[in-house]
Amino acid sequence: QVQLVESGGGLVQAGDSLRLSCAASGRTFSGYAMGWFRQAPGKEREFVGSISGSGGGVTYYANSVKGRFTISRDNAKNTVYLQMNNLKPEDTAVYYCVGTSSTVPYTSPFRYNYWGQGTQVTVSS
Repeated sequence: QVQLVESGGGLVQAGDSLRLSCAASGRTFSGYAMGWFRQAPGKEREFVGSISGSGGGVTYYANSVKGRFTISRDNAKNTVYLQMNNLKPEDTAVYYCVGTSSTVPYTSPFRYNYWGQGTQVTVSS
């Protein structure tokens, strides 16, 4: 069983940066593909980014965040990060860290069987 705990959310102004962290339990973390999803009030859950297992050499991003957000992982620390730059009010949402025992960085939420509790990100204009 893998447990994921997010941190780093908060209230920022448009144009600011935030880095979300997701600490994972489990000795096989390095082989797991990881990702981030978000959900704003009244909206459907949305893919943000994902990173492949093992070396983490493959990443995918939603078009809405490409060029502004970067996903990375530190297998020695069992942690995955989401660096968010040039934040916009439309980035306001609860951000969820996800994981799967596959090394493939899926973009569908249904491929991920491990979910964190979420961390709130609020961007004011």
